[in-house]
Amino acid sequence: MTRLLRVATSKLQYHAAYYNGDDGWVVAMMLDFPGAMSQGKTLRSSRKMVRDALRMLAEAHIEAGEPLPTPMVDISISDAIFAESIELELTRT
Repeated sequence: MTRLLRVATSKLQYHAAYYNGDDGWVVAMMLDFPGAMSQGKTLRSSRKMVRDALRMLAEAHIEAGEPLPTPMVDISISDAIFAESIELELTRT
């Protein structure tokens, strides 16, 4: 007998801002997902690291049965060297 799995996918848009840190590091902060932050030696590495941090923190929330923060619609960013939206795709079976 073949079992069919129902897979639901949802996408959320969170917002990241990047700032100059100490000793040339680039600090990344998710503005609408508390606790999701990282840093890298370059903007490129910081962007990758914060995506990983966001994904891992979201997975921890889900495993603990905690709701994910609601992404903000309007974000005010000051003093950032770069800002972007990051799509978090969640797949549930």
